[in-house]
Amino acid sequence: MFIGADIGTSSTKVVAVDRNGRVVAQASVSYDFDRPHAGWSEQDPSVWWRATSEAMQAVCARIQPRSIEGVGLSGQMHGSVFLDAAALEDAGRREVRAIRPALMWNDQRTAVECGEIIRAVGGVETLVRISGNAPLTGFTLPKILWLRAHEPHHFARTSAFCMPKDFVRLCLTGTLGSEVGDAAGTLLFDVDRRAWSTELAHAVGIDPAMLPPVVESGAIVGKVLPWAGAQTGIPQGTPVIAGSGDNQCGGIGAGVVEPGVLLLTLGTSGVVYAHSPHPLKDLGGPAPGRVHTMCSATGNSQRRGAWTITGCMLSAAGSLEWARSVLAPDASFDDLMHEAAGVAPGSEGLLFLPYLTGERCPYADPQARGGWVGLTRSHARAHLVRSVVEGVSLGLAQVFDLVTSLGIEARQVRIGGGGARSALWRQILADCIGHEVVTVDNDEGPAFGAALLAGSAVGAFDSIEQACTRCVHVAGTTPPGSAHRHMQQARSRYDGLYPALRTTMHAT
Repeated sequence: MFIGADIGTSSTKVVAVDRNGRVVAQASVSYDFDRPHAGWSEQDPSVWWRATSEAMQAVCARIQPRSIEGVGLSGQMHGSVFLDAAALEDAGRREVRAIRPALMWNDQRTAVECGEIIRAVGGVETLVRISGNAPLTGFTLPKILWLRAHEPHHFARTSAFCMPKDFVRLCLTGTLGSEVGDAAGTLLFDVDRRAWSTELAHAVGIDPAMLPPVVESGAIVGKVLPWAGAQTGIPQGTPVIAGSGDNQCGGIGAGVVEPGVLLLTLGTSGVVYAHSPHPLKDLGGPAPGRVHTMCSATGNSQRRGAWTITGCMLSAAGSLEWARSVLAPDASFDDLMHEAAGVAPGSEGLLFLPYLTGERCPYADPQARGGWVGLTRSHARAHLVRSVVEGVSLGLAQVFDLVTSLGIEARQVRIGGGGARSALWRQILADCIGHEVVTVDNDEGPAFGAALLAGSAVGAFDSIEQACTRCVHVAGTTPPGSAHRHMQQARSRYDGLYPALRTTMHAT
């Protein structure tokens, strides 16, 4: 039995998976994040630990805990947890207190720091060549520089930083560290060498001693300590596997571990994720680094893993969640999607821009703003809802085209995340990207992938590829339909909106 835990934006999910890939128990604990100022997003790391403990206890109550062979971890990427010496000493013995709330992946406060990074390293292309990524407000390094500039008293106390799932790993094992997947999202990592870049650290004035040790994602990094075992129900001494970011673990959970198979995730954010045997980098086009080159979670202590090419839009299913909250807070998502299904493709000319928290891809712009364009008195709530789903899908089609423009083959497109449960959304997405979309037989996503990582690490599978072959299977397919032509026409209008409205967005 393997435990997979995914520390997400709005909940922590824990699953127990057997050696045949069957989910035998699962639990989820929800929480919110704080928005102290416009564009800011923060969470207290203690919230993640308490939610993980509660969810693990619930899962352990439904299985025989003695059967647990390993624990794998997944989590939201780029979140910045700042720790002092006292926190590191407490780890594994009592609850760990971070210096301040963590700055999350969708936090947009660091535009100034992104500019400083570009100047310090000698240009965006240099940063993309080393780290695989352009400086974006949601990434980790700009947040470290923000702390240094705006809260120097907190920065002076900081002995180390880590990412969300690594904070939970610290609480479980008392061991500070990270792995190549999450580290590749910091802007301090050399993705070719799969190691911290002292060149980048020195360029921005960061002491490399702050950087946690890094291993491949499938490596065993410690064991559950007595205090953590009492908190979670996981037996003391259970091996803990490094795990990876939610995108990498979500890719494993969907069986995306070979070239030609892509994953589109409709979660709070929207992600186009591809596996690559080589570290392809987005150095062409008008803006280097529009998509991200990171390390995959397919490696372990015996072998190096591959790479991933990822494009992320910030508000995917999160856009629909927002629309429901303001249009029909008492209606269920199923009811709203049923209403939307009654509207013709194209929403009678209504288009929605999903830039509710700025945007990352295809436009790296924290000042991008969402909105409806083409609204008339003939539009009802159903049109508004359908246009949100179509707008998100058209945005993902833009990201999909960017990813495949790097030479990524799209032999099969798999779909995951909460939005993938909707037949309407699956059809709209297929119509927008012009490819058949495929669902798999589990919808546990990153938590499932983390559990498979644990199984591979303890020897239940020869490799993570074998784990996916044995445990992940296609469940259904949705080909493009007759609405594909309508959505292509909508795409031609949609593509022109951001360039036309950018000046107005930046003036607000």
